[in-house]
Amino acid sequence: MRANSSVDQLRTVLRMIKFEHTLFALPFAFMGMILAAEGWPAWRTVGWIVVAMVAARSCAMAFNRLVDRRIDSANPRTAGRALPAGAVSPGFVSVFVLSSIGVFLLAAWRLNPMTLKLSWIALPVLLGYSYTKRITALSHLVLGLALAGAPLGAWVAVKGSFAAAPLILAGAVLLWVAGFDVLYALQDLDFDRRTGLHSIPARFGETGALWASGILHLGMLGFLVALPRFYEPGLGWPYWVGVAGCVVLLGYQHWILRPGELSRLNAAFFLANGLLATWLFLATAADLLFS
Repeated sequence: MRANSSVDQLRTVLRMIKFEHTLFALPFAFMGMILAAEGWPAWRTVGWIVVAMVAARSCAMAFNRLVDRRIDSANPRTAGRALPAGAVSPGFVSVFVLSSIGVFLLAAWRLNPMTLKLSWIALPVLLGYSYTKRITALSHLVLGLALAGAPLGAWVAVKGSFAAAPLILAGAVLLWVAGFDVLYALQDLDFDRRTGLHSIPARFGETGALWASGILHLGMLGFLVALPRFYEPGLGWPYWVGVAGCVVLLGYQHWILRPGELSRLNAAFFLANGLLATWLFLATAADLLFS
């Protein structure tokens, strides 16, 4: 009975952190990986990168739910989440977080020494994001920084060193994530203001948040345009098809969201951004592998 209870709690945690959305973060890691390898690297490297990405996202999401459980219980939108609802215990989630950190460090160690060193820098960012909304409206940028480690870490996993190109790609991911997180935070604008939590929507309102998100996404496109200049082998027309797709998908989500008209927010958030990451990776892969 106890084993079944543990299995049930694990399933609950995986649902709580939306484990299936791990695929949402993987394409940019894969993009950093294939750029570093100038093609497809050894399968051993691919496997450990996937393990590291899954573990990093799992520990970050579970930790966020753990430290925000009292905030979530007071927010009508999130009160039904597993921890506030009592469907899983804080102790079990804590063990899950520690286990995920252990797997993340193991994967980094198995890749190369530089990846292991980078992992110790990444962990405070992954976990520290959860506290930033309590102190600054720039918390969206910290979340972006956490995910920006995906392409940078994958590059280092292949090369064992840094370069300008993965930093440019990391900058694009940082602004992309920050931009869509600003949109996502629109759902909690009133709650954040009442409780003293910080976000760009709470600070500047709906119109200001939409403008801020648009500016961040324009910056992301600027980084993507600059990337071929810093990538020594160069990138051809398939990559530019990928960038054009990003323009369309970012334009779509900003077109369907207007002040006072946020009913399609989830469609913009999940559909457009999920497609964007996958599309750009596939276009870049086609460039490197087939052109």
